[in-house]
Amino acid sequence: MKRSLRVILVSIVALVALLALVACGTTSTSSDSNSENKVIKIGASPTPHAEILAQVKDVLAEEGYTLEVVEYTDYIIPNTATEDGEILANYFQHLPYLEDFNAENGTHLVSVAAIHFEPLGLYPGKTASVEALQDGAQIAIPNDTTNEARALLLLQDIGLLTLADGVGLAATPNDIVDNPKNITFVEVEAAAVPRSLGDVDLAVINGNYALSAGLSAEDQLASEGTDSLAAQTYANIIVVKEGNENDERVQALIKALQSDKVRTFIESEYGGAVVAVF
Repeated sequence: MKRSLRVILVSIVALVALLALVACGTTSTSSDSNSENKVIKIGASPTPHAEILAQVKDVLAEEGYTLEVVEYTDYIIPNTATEDGEILANYFQHLPYLEDFNAENGTHLVSVAAIHFEPLGLYPGKTASVEALQDGAQIAIPNDTTNEARALLLLQDIGLLTLADGVGLAATPNDIVDNPKNITFVEVEAAAVPRSLGDVDLAVINGNYALSAGLSAEDQLASEGTDSLAAQTYANIIVVKEGNENDERVQALIKALQSDKVRTFIESEYGGAVVAVF
């Protein structure tokens, strides 16, 4: 009888220990899950996107979130990583690019907030000013469809050419109906335009590539206005996979980015080469 009682007691002790272990394991898993739900992992281009995100890291930390920024130098992987759930969001593109990417790749990505616009700027090369341009001058412009049209619209705004009515953001050099200075347009891959400055009279350069090349807004001879068609269309956005729009981490990120602190940073850091749109 005593032996049976002892066996029962040992079994009870073992069962209690087992339940305690299970409970501990459950608590640990729950804790890990809660921790993961406080991580905001976002892909971004190094300049200016990652720099802007760095300004809200402490703000988010105060709210219990950990911001992890993964830098990408291409425009494909951050979208596929967002679609696959490797990262929660990305910040590097504008809406027309996103829509084209979804259509071509069958992805399900959506914009949740507009943060900034990077105006194209006209920079001096061999010629110091627009007024000094000679007949037959050369101007370098980006060769991709979107930025080429923006460059031509900017040059039209300052009176160097006239485009056919209604071409808007689909404009190409073939749509030029008046070119009084007989300008030759040198079409260059957007990232390479800054390197062409020594070979052309003027160049139209994307804001991010101008920054990377050490150019500033003070060097510009002209730039796209904040009320331009381009500014309304090509604001850089926060993108998530469809269904994650209302994730508390996403909402916390948007709130932190669309703040006076970030607006002030953009204005002071980039001097007009990057413009807040919120």
